[in-house]
Amino acid sequence: MEKLSPKLLSMLDANHLRNLSWMEQSNADVLVHSSDVPQGYVVPVHSHRRTQFLCVFSGVVLVHSDRRRWMIPPGHALLIPRGLEHSVEMCSDVTMRSLYIYSPEGRASAPTPMVLEVTDLATQLLAEAARASRDEIQDRRNELIMTLLVEELGRLEERPLGLPFPANARLATLCRDYLDRPVPGAKIDDWAARLNMSRRSFTRFFREETGVSFATWRQQACIFACLPRLADGDAVTNVALDAGYENASAFTTMFKRMLGTPPRVYLRARQAPAAPPQL
Repeated sequence: MEKLSPKLLSMLDANHLRNLSWMEQSNADVLVHSSDVPQGYVVPVHSHRRTQFLCVFSGVVLVHSDRRRWMIPPGHALLIPRGLEHSVEMCSDVTMRSLYIYSPEGRASAPTPMVLEVTDLATQLLAEAARASRDEIQDRRNELIMTLLVEELGRLEERPLGLPFPANARLATLCRDYLDRPVPGAKIDDWAARLNMSRRSFTRFFREETGVSFATWRQQACIFACLPRLADGDAVTNVALDAGYENASAFTTMFKRMLGTPPRVYLRARQAPAAPPQL
């Protein structure tokens, strides 16, 4: 992956700061912002005084907080509670929209982040809301669009694409290494040995640090590592073999168990149409 030029980085940083300023100065209860961002850009750590729904139309986004990671593939959104410090990494070229809600009502009052599957209705409402959000005149139609969009958010289904990350530095290093090179057959005894722990102590320690079992974390981490490549069009067989699976069938079985459908069906069904030009 080529590094972004200093000029482009400066422009992207300026756009981010301009967007933050726009949000802070607006008195509107609901705002929508559209953006196209190149692979490799990382939005620096920040927070909002509004609840954010970060919706991805194409590409894959990885959101970091101090204790978790969330993968957002096409056709999904991450609910980010107000005040949560986070950064945003573009795993590929990304088209996305962010919905910012000031009133702490309904799903916007959720205390913890969650990945949501975006419906066709929500996708179309977001397109209209992006136009309405920039209109100087807020007529009844625009108000109804915003109201219906907020209502629709409460109906979106949650998906298991949040990956807890440990605070312990040594364990976090092992987790990062695994994300760089996932091995589905990674053994808990090997990880325990690297931390000079017994299997029992490590099992308890891992759950205390992440809130989930080692096996569950490993499955989620494998999906994290593979989704960007699948979204970019890599063959399922190549991705499966690189991830350490014996064949595509074994990988597909794991993917379907975690997300409900085979990889290609899952991503194809969620590819949203290209967003209209930014206003």
